[in-house]
Amino acid sequence: MAVESKSFAVTGQALPAVEIRVRSARIGGTWRRTFTWIQVIIAFLFVECAVWAARLSVRSRWAVAASVLVVLWAVIDQPSLSRLGLGMPTARGVGVVFGLGFSVAALMFLGTHLAGGQIPANPTFPNWHMAWKYVLWALLQQFLLQSFFFARFEELFGSEGAVWITGTLFALAHLPNLILTSCTVFSGLLFCELFRRYRSIYPLGIIHAALGLTLSATVPEFLLQHMRVGIGYLQ
Repeated sequence: MAVESKSFAVTGQALPAVEIRVRSARIGGTWRRTFTWIQVIIAFLFVECAVWAARLSVRSRWAVAASVLVVLWAVIDQPSLSRLGLGMPTARGVGVVFGLGFSVAALMFLGTHLAGGQIPANPTFPNWHMAWKYVLWALLQQFLLQSFFFARFEELFGSEGAVWITGTLFALAHLPNLILTSCTVFSGLLFCELFRRYRSIYPLGIIHAALGLTLSATVPEFLLQHMRVGIGYLQ
């Protein structure tokens, strides 16, 4: 009886400790999800301010603020390079991404040619001598899209859900330019799915730039409006 009493006593002491540990884990998980949502909402609001602010100088400040904030949160989280998509891509990943991306670009040129359209559709745009700058801009967009938004939505909804949510946000960020918004519904989902499978932003940045330049070369300027979005498109 004494042994049984001692056993019950030990069990009675252990249970509260287990309960406390489980409760702490739940609180930690809830706080992590809440902080992730805070990061996503604030970052997207900063991006929208950079797109919709009335003056160009103000839009530039919001863009810088959004960039600094994203990098700061990435450092705070201390993620691995592979999670951010900053590791070296695999040969298979590069082959698939380039194969799909350049095939879509070729189909865009072919479709424009068969439709009797002019190539380039805009003689002064794009500026092919400055195309390397657009490649850098495309890489930065992929970092924001994949390394920040996709990685966080992946925590919240899983990788497949993150593809749909992140791709949709990418398209919404291109409003009210309906041509770009329509194209980025497809390209955003494609980029996110390829990132989910191969986890590298470098080939995605190159294909992003190639598709953007192809679009500007095949769609007339009165429709594309220099690929402007937000208030810049309306003005």
